[in-house]
Amino acid sequence: MQGTLFVVATPIGNLEDMTVRAIRILGEADAIACEDTRVTSKLLAHLKIAKPLVSVHEHSAGGTVERLIERIRKGESIAYVTDAGTPGVNDPGGKLVEAAFAAGVAVVPIPGPSALAAVISVCGFPMDEFTYLGFVPHKKGRETMFREMAARKTPSVFFESTHRIEKTLEQMERAWQVMPQHNIQRLIFIGRELTKMHETLYRGTIDVVRQALQTTSTKGEFVVIVGPS
Repeated sequence: MQGTLFVVATPIGNLEDMTVRAIRILGEADAIACEDTRVTSKLLAHLKIAKPLVSVHEHSAGGTVERLIERIRKGESIAYVTDAGTPGVNDPGGKLVEAAFAAGVAVVPIPGPSALAAVISVCGFPMDEFTYLGFVPHKKGRETMFREMAARKTPSVFFESTHRIEKTLEQMERAWQVMPQHNIQRLIFIGRELTKMHETLYRGTIDVVRQALQTTSTKGEFVVIVGPS
């Protein structure tokens, strides 16, 4: 009888967000595939769970995924976790899940924390339709993306790092200023360090949010939502 690949969401910051079901699945799994064994080891130590770990990241050789799938086909249950949040969003988990479906083995989602879902829940914008953009490109395509956000009537969501958030907001504002058909008073929302000790939420026009960031802190991880036009 074949085993199962469990895709398990883990906390994005606050360890109390770990679900009861996720803890049980990690405890019952034969092995845990993870993005970074060092990060996952800390989580498992907190949960008092000891399991073999297998590193699966974007540079993993194809043989790593194939061996995991073969273990599942022989009856083992493998849990896959990323460093934080729900797998499948900006991480290498899709490669493993794709291989599982191709091999005809069962895939079961274990839902839980997600930075994307968390920020949507507190932004106060109508989010029945939105565009998710992942991380903003470092160089090529940045200006184009900002102009497309301005032209889009529905909200846009993206991630940004502590090192580029100020530059990104500055470039966004500049791109919007040369598009007179779009109001510079359009609202944006930023969630910084969600669920962590220094969690901060910002909501307002882009110039108001930029000023707020300058008076607080730009350290941490950011999720940005450009509100509807």
